[in-house]
Amino acid sequence: MRSVHVIIVSWNSSGQLLDCLRSFRHIAEDRVVLAAVTVVDNASDDDSMDLISEHFDSIPLRIIRNSQNIGFAAACNQGAAGLVSDFLLFLNPDTELCAGSLERPVDFLGQPSNQSVGIVGVQLLDARGKVTRSCARRPTAMSMIAQCLGLDRLVPSLFPAHFESERSHKEVCEVDQVMGAFLFIRRSLFVDLGGFDRRFFVYFEDLDLSLRARDSGWTSVYLTTARAIHHGCGSTDAIRARRLFYFGRSRILFCLKYFKMWEAVAVIVATLLVEPAVRAAVAIATLRFAQLLAIIQGYGRLWLNLSQIVGAYMRITHA
Repeated sequence: MRSVHVIIVSWNSSGQLLDCLRSFRHIAEDRVVLAAVTVVDNASDDDSMDLISEHFDSIPLRIIRNSQNIGFAAACNQGAAGLVSDFLLFLNPDTELCAGSLERPVDFLGQPSNQSVGIVGVQLLDARGKVTRSCARRPTAMSMIAQCLGLDRLVPSLFPAHFESERSHKEVCEVDQVMGAFLFIRRSLFVDLGGFDRRFFVYFEDLDLSLRARDSGWTSVYLTTARAIHHGCGSTDAIRARRLFYFGRSRILFCLKYFKMWEAVAVIVATLLVEPAVRAAVAIATLRFAQLLAIIQGYGRLWLNLSQIVGAYMRITHA
């Protein structure tokens, strides 16, 4: 049987992480070898690591504790290192496995007709069992600017959103990107690509990996014969500003990496000037003043760190 190494990066996700690990009982009959389940903790200050150490001796659990939050991409690379397997599954802690979640992607990738497929995503369900959007298209500079303006929500027929809302998500198909909540990849491909680009602290790292795989001749496939439950972590006022900062930071890095310079500059200007104004206007109009404060803090931090973001990108790119 083929082997699978599961990597879960956690940060203060105690309850969701416990449910995620409990769900491994559903794949007990899957015809695969579970090489390991590696949990990389990015300096959580909750009790999640103590809880899983005490209650999950029935699965081959490895725990890596970082003294500081090194970011999602870097932690994924850290968790994937040091163990040989046929496949890797990067699984979010807010995701739960179902019967066949490992076996069916392995079977699909093992078919001779699918030897050019490098990455597989599965049908993701919400807590009510409804199929959710998990297929995305390759963004362009124009689509990102439209996103900054909110046009993907106002006029989706003219400016489609990043995640494909028009797709029924009920058919197996080739896609540009599958959601990183459940990203199943050939280990050999992941190694050849050098893993996730660690410059993406969080957000866009899964898109970047999928595009690099596609540019290397591999395809990504959305597989409906396998399922998983994705709850989504939601958003809270306490960390909304931080999320806005990291999303904007990763978008800027993505633009610098993939777009022509004038396109990148256009998106960066829209990110720094247009998007915060649009978000602030909506927050004021809906009397959501906590969100307004988070917008000011998040984009203010982005402005203050802009030179460092661009400088770090250039230093690594030209090293």
